[in-house]
Amino acid sequence: MHTSRMASRLAAALVFALAAPVAASAGSEVSKTPEGESATLYAGVTVIDGTGAAPRADQDILVRGERIEAVGPHGTLAGAQGSDVRTVDLHGSYVIPGLIDSHVHMATPPNAKRAQAVLRRNLYAGVTAVRDMADDLRSVGELAREARAGEIPAPDIYYAALMAGPEFFRDPRVAAASYGVTPGKSPWMQAIDENTDLREAVTLARGTSATALKVYADLPPDLVAKITAEAHRQHILVWAHSAVFPTRPADVIAAGVDVVSHACYLAYQLEPVMLTSYEDHTPFHDALLAPTGDDPVIAGLYRAMLQHGTILDATGSLFVRYDAERKAHSERKPLRCTGPTTIRLVRQAWQAGVPISTGTDNDGGVDQAWPTVYDEIFFLAHDVGLPSLQVIRSATLIGAQAAGQANDMGSIEAGKLANFAVLSADPVKDIGNLRSIRMTVKRGHVYPRADYRPVTKQEMGDDDD
Repeated sequence: MHTSRMASRLAAALVFALAAPVAASAGSEVSKTPEGESATLYAGVTVIDGTGAAPRADQDILVRGERIEAVGPHGTLAGAQGSDVRTVDLHGSYVIPGLIDSHVHMATPPNAKRAQAVLRRNLYAGVTAVRDMADDLRSVGELAREARAGEIPAPDIYYAALMAGPEFFRDPRVAAASYGVTPGKSPWMQAIDENTDLREAVTLARGTSATALKVYADLPPDLVAKITAEAHRQHILVWAHSAVFPTRPADVIAAGVDVVSHACYLAYQLEPVMLTSYEDHTPFHDALLAPTGDDPVIAGLYRAMLQHGTILDATGSLFVRYDAERKAHSERKPLRCTGPTTIRLVRQAWQAGVPISTGTDNDGGVDQAWPTVYDEIFFLAHDVGLPSLQVIRSATLIGAQAAGQANDMGSIEAGKLANFAVLSADPVKDIGNLRSIRMTVKRGHVYPRADYRPVTKQEMGDDDD
């Protein structure tokens, strides 16, 4: 690339980086809590810590500033009796880590009012972080800054810059998320081919303060591998579709990506002839799966995922819901996977030991009273059959790992952010008891459920007036 052209693109990325929220960056430092800051003792709770361990009854959680200072049996925490400590009696309540939706889209196209409404619904239902899977990062970056600064009630947002083959950028959604910039030429949505300077492309993406790259579509296996290697060399995560048509799932996993999305797409490994492009929505042929039991080809994919430490962002409830809606309305529109196939693939992943996060890929619209991550949680519990403790782990610790934030969130332990939900009923006994939420605590700040203001048609763009 010509030196002056490279310099101008890097300068543009620097301007974007200076305007973007530093807190959203994967490597950003968290400010230390000043000594002498007031603290809150949440006393007498049953702690479900997010690791999959058994609940611990009658525990205290000491929070100072943004972070958990200590967790231990009621009445035993040193420093919990100081004059600067406020006590909140929670005997009879249950605490779980803040939930994480590991697949959202907040700005395709940008609509700040709708995004803020959806984020508010998430936060007041216990969601303290989301993973945005590629949008107009000019808008997402501002939402992330507002959320981090507490200017809007919202989970923290960790987001991806997208890379795809040139063919993908004919999609009108891309134009909407790149308004004012030639599709494929923005730092947050780049068209990649064999002539791309990948070192520069990854540097430009990092300049958006993205946590990760999203490898999306229309890329051959060698480019998927090269993008992943360069991203990791520059210390940025890689999130990818489980099939980056025409790249098969086995090649995506072999490239070493950190997280793959959509369990459904894994089934395309069985197709004798792989789809040549993402835009070809030919459904997977269910008959290709083994008639009963675990499919051996899929089992091979899961062994490879375990070897590479790859997380599965299953988005299973999305495909189950779409399949049900299609059947209810006798629609002939092709769907990549049926509900039963999706359930089968996710169940086999769980039984193989693959870590599964709770991503949704939809916001549920105005009529949804609870966030869509609840749908994915209930899908894992009721359709797939995970025990409640494992479902909670998927929705918390594994979600934090998928977002690259497990050092700061995902479990209830000393040193981590004070991100948790307080429930009136036991979610281990019935995962539906998530709806008994009393309050969300995010970075030490309390959001009582009683203060929640439901989303409106006007906010969601569904106003008929």
